[in-house]
Amino acid sequence: MKMLSLEQELKENAYPGRGIVIGKSEDGKKAVTAYFIMGRSSNSRNRVFVEEGQGIRTQAFDPSKLEDPSLIIYAPVRVLGNKTIVTNGDQTDTIYEGMDKQLTFEQSLRCREFEPDGPNYTPRISGIMHVDGGSYNYAMSILKSNNGNPDACNRYTFAYENPVAGEGHFIHTYMHDGDPLPSFEGEPKLVAIPDDIDAFTDLVWTSLNEDNKVSLFVRYIDIETGEAKTRMINKNK
Repeated sequence: MKMLSLEQELKENAYPGRGIVIGKSEDGKKAVTAYFIMGRSSNSRNRVFVEEGQGIRTQAFDPSKLEDPSLIIYAPVRVLGNKTIVTNGDQTDTIYEGMDKQLTFEQSLRCREFEPDGPNYTPRISGIMHVDGGSYNYAMSILKSNNGNPDACNRYTFAYENPVAGEGHFIHTYMHDGDPLPSFEGEPKLVAIPDDIDAFTDLVWTSLNEDNKVSLFVRYIDIETGEAKTRMINKNK
């Protein structure tokens, strides 16, 4: 698979929607993830990321302007022991609860489908990072309608064992802007992962469409010690 420029992928797409990047830093020492949200409607744009325990939650920036919270207020990141869960919806909780009961990542998502927001039927994208005393692997999932047909759910899981230093994978909800919005297609995209958390955070944030970007979360986890560094940016301040 050809390695793509994450900067170019973001700059050339005005509306990838929500996106997850997971990989390993170039020096091989850090497990890395980034999660961003975007919005076209005033309701979607009226959000910020806030810390919640070891993870984060979305929150209305101006509670008086919050319309429908059902698909925009959720915990995108939760930590279960040595596992970090990153998703674009409340399936974070589904994965957390399932894996806490010894289900696998894939099994935990069997009870979920794409979002009920026809005609877009936004895919549910999810990631799981397992960092355990020097070992690291991750997986990503997408649950999507069958080419816009809500009667069928297509389920794809991509697992990455012994990730290669400097490589990561990027998955997002929409191929590009549109009406209805076209769901992501294919495998997660291969992208480069640098060593510097601040440089990576800046690259992602500045590459996202200025009008549509809302919030960004980035975390680097030391694979040996489990120590984590986190960065968050909210457009609303």
